[in-house]
Amino acid sequence: PAESQGQTNPIFKDYLPGSSDLPEQNKPVEPTSLWKQTSHTHNLPPGLEYLNQLDRIIIHQQVELLEAILGTETSSKYEIKNHLGQRVYFAVEENDCFDRNLCSPIRSFTIRIADNTGREVITVNRPLRCNSCWFPCFLQELEVQSPPGTIAGYVVQNWDPFLPKFTIQNESKEDVLKIVGPYATCGCFEDVDFEVKALNEMSTIGKISKYWSGFVNNVFTNTANFGIQVPVDLDVRIKAVMIGACFLIVSTQNQEVDL
Repeated sequence: PAESQGQTNPIFKDYLPGSSDLPEQNKPVEPTSLWKQTSHTHNLPPGLEYLNQLDRIIIHQQVELLEAILGTETSSKYEIKNHLGQRVYFAVEENDCFDRNLCSPIRSFTIRIADNTGREVITVNRPLRCNSCWFPCFLQELEVQSPPGTIAGYVVQNWDPFLPKFTIQNESKEDVLKIVGPYATCGCFEDVDFEVKALNEMSTIGKISKYWSGFVNNVFTNTANFGIQVPVDLDVRIKAVMIGACFLIVSTQNQEVDL
């Protein structure tokens, strides 16, 4: 194969600034078997077959008119789209009024994600946990199931005094990838990027971007818009977990922009 002769996989060239065609001799190479797709299409979780073709995913929060006018928290709804803007999935958050309005940044929730036929294909569960940047025991996490009832993986917040960090785990709770955000997660007039990295944090294979939606949206609504860029051969279960990571990131890092 071309890769074994020292050539860089073209999938990763755009994600690795300054990388050369010849690998560095002293740089440790990390195995990718934990995150690469190994299942055949017919063995994929039902409803995730389409994710197998995607390397870009857009999550767009729908604005409720009552919430925009009165500032009252309502159950959040999202459209999950491909890079052409075509809807792939539809997501609805389930929790009660108390959680949404009084425990918003740390609230528990269940997000049910359905395909265009209405079939639930992904379930995201986040338990209620206290939130403190000074105590690791209060770090946040969520569980992603696909199909519902079957664990696909986990997103776990990592303690760091300066940067927002998360670990993507598979169904066996094995660490698969890292997500590292910037020091400032509230971007003014620009997007905020969280880098998706290998476990050694030496190489970047993708990113999660929190899109700046403009002055009107930022001031008068609390919409959340995210984009995910990952290798196309990332395991579809891990792609599903990455979608869950977006919901955890926005609720833990930007409390004025709630889900």
